[in-house]
Amino acid sequence: MLLVDDDDAFRSRLARALEGRGFEVRAASEPAEALRLARQESPEFAVVDLRMPSGHGLELVRDLRAIDPATKIVVLTGYGSISSAIDAVRLGATHYLPKPATVDELLAAFRRDDLPPLQAVEGTQDATPSLARAEWEHMNRVLGDCNGNISEAARRLGLHRRSLQRKLQKRPPHK
Repeated sequence: MLLVDDDDAFRSRLARALEGRGFEVRAASEPAEALRLARQESPEFAVVDLRMPSGHGLELVRDLRAIDPATKIVVLTGYGSISSAIDAVRLGATHYLPKPATVDELLAAFRRDDLPPLQAVEGTQDATPSLARAEWEHMNRVLGDCNGNISEAARRLGLHRRSLQRKLQKRPPHK
């Protein structure tokens, strides 16, 4: 399994947990390092962080799929939105999970690819998002539609630019 995340503490904790479940884990802190590892030995599974200072996880998903289309990829992020989840799946990700996610949730996400559409993995349940979560996702979707232009997104949402920035900088509300 290839694990790509710029947060050293999170990456090492997750790597230890996955190794405890019997996986051989190769970890990378940036996309360039992950691609080098994937070219040396194509991973069967990959966990990719969405936002990293040295590159974007969606580009890495595309590049990993180009190396080996059989690689199952789960995008894991603390700054998720519906639009980025859709983009990740369109680029070939198996699933998309918000941080913090447990190892069980991560492994269940990899198993989802083996199921027919609309069938849930046993032990997981999709909860209706809270109003705060839906608002946060909507703001991110509008920002994505505006190609990251915060001023234009704020205008479309009827918010002051600084208010939108402040709301988006917070971690997303949990479900």
